Amino acid sequence: MSNEIEIGRGKRGRRAFSFDDVAVVPSRRTRDPEEVSVGWQIDAYHFDLPVLAAPMDSVMSPATAVALGRAGGLGVLDLEGLWTRYDDPEPLLAQIAELPAPEATARMQEIYAAPIQPELIRRRIGEIRDAGVTVAGALSPQRTQEFWKHVVDAGVDLFVIRGTTVSAEHVSGRAEPLNLKRFIYELDVPVVVGGASTYTAALHLMRTGAAGVLVGFGGGAAHTTRVSLGIHAPMATAVADVAAARRDYLDESGGRYVHVIADGGVGRSGDLVKAVACGADAVMLGAALARATDAPGRGWHWGPEAHHPHLPRGERVHVGQAGTLQQVLFGPGHTADGSLNLIGALRRAMATTGYSDLKEFQRVEIVVSPYQPH
Repeated sequence: MSNEIEIGRGKRGRRAFSFDDVAVVPSRRTRDPEEVSVGWQIDAYHFDLPVLAAPMDSVMSPATAVALGRAGGLGVLDLEGLWTRYDDPEPLLAQIAELPAPEATARMQEIYAAPIQPELIRRRIGEIRDAGVTVAGALSPQRTQEFWKHVVDAGVDLFVIRGTTVSAEHVSGRAEPLNLKRFIYELDVPVVVGGASTYTAALHLMRTGAAGVLVGFGGGAAHTTRVSLGIHAPMATAVADVAAARRDYLDESGGRYVHVIADGGVGRSGDLVKAVACGADAVMLGAALARATDAPGRGWHWGPEAHHPHLPRGERVHVGQAGTLQQVLFGPGHTADGSLNLIGALRRAMATTGYSDLKEFQRVEIVVSPYQPH
């Protein structure tokens, strides 16, 4: 049965679903939340929490990357952000938080025009490594060729290549594009790439040798990609499609498992639950962690799209401050809006539906239940 809808006589479109459109259904069994495991492993690295922090200056500094690592997650530092452009970016972070809305984009473009300094890349990675946690840094596909050696030489454990969209077949008549398959083959560290939002795109990325694929396109709280480019991928469908690619690639490769990481649209604890239920092994959180009182954004959230020099596709948005990083992850919660105790909510959902670990929970029943906000 086709789920295509006729848009007009000359165009049909497939119905796709966001996390708000679906809901998890309880089963015949329940468990104690304390007996549920939310740990996961990618390559040789085990994490107690299925949480990666998005490489955004409003979310991650070296200090918050260390704090998240000690809590059991993985902090991913933006190696093209303020921490690798300025020796002390704290005054600039404070300035960005105080900018009047009409001036924000133009001033951020000026701030981010400063050059990336390889020495600062090495220093920031060293600061995280010295704390004894797993080290992850991110570059865009456009900057990977230029700076990857500095990143690897500094001792990164996991390398993230993250863009609004990343393909295995970039075509350019101006410069030689990054050959992902060759690049990943020659590296000594596992690579996570994305975003991808379709079965085919994800399958091609898996064939490059990536250890994980980020799923999402323009769905984050600070993105305006749907408005500026007309492109958007509803996340429940995108995660389920990429999970299907993972299953088929597992058979095609003779047993090689590529991790699926939902990246975008996971703003509240219920979104985290539904991301795993749709097939994600872990989630990459941006706005959810930017709400921490100890996040660098001081209650504001933005990504690299917000200060693109030619075509901004994001905004600096006010997300507020809900609690400390510990409260965001583990509670106690003092609101019922899903902004605090994300891990407790995941445990409770898994226990309520009777599943003991994340891989089992990916098999939970889901119904289409469009949510109509009041």
